[in-house]
Amino acid sequence: MTTRHNNLKAIRTSSSFGKLNENMSRDERFQNETLRPIIKLQKDLFVEVLKNYFKKHKNMFYDLSIAKKIIYIENSIQKDIKFRNSIKGMVIGLFTVEEYLQYIENSSALNKRMMNIVKIQLIDNIQVFDIQLNEVV
Repeated sequence: MTTRHNNLKAIRTSSSFGKLNENMSRDERFQNETLRPIIKLQKDLFVEVLKNYFKKHKNMFYDLSIAKKIIYIENSIQKDIKFRNSIKGMVIGLFTVEEYLQYIENSSALNKRMMNIVKIQLIDNIQVFDIQLNEVV
């Protein structure tokens, strides 16, 4: 194993997410062993990236109701291809070579899983954006 491989594995949480079993699909296993730990590790970065995205779009997000804020986050991740690719890069960049080789076998389905996890994580932490706005004002 390379130093990069060992370093990447060392910075992730030691436990996987979700129960692992023999009946699990390969994509679900990859999601729980690779995607979730990386996305958890990158949580603070994703928050900052999304705050910057809001700023670049004239901070409209902060004037929306909670329901519309959720839709705004969903649309940002699903419809803004440049933003979506940026997030994907932040996750893929923390793959080991072996994980990357597994990822490219079914990247389309794994991208859907990846973006869904990121979206849920940001929506679950939506209050962080309002708190940080109040601290700035």
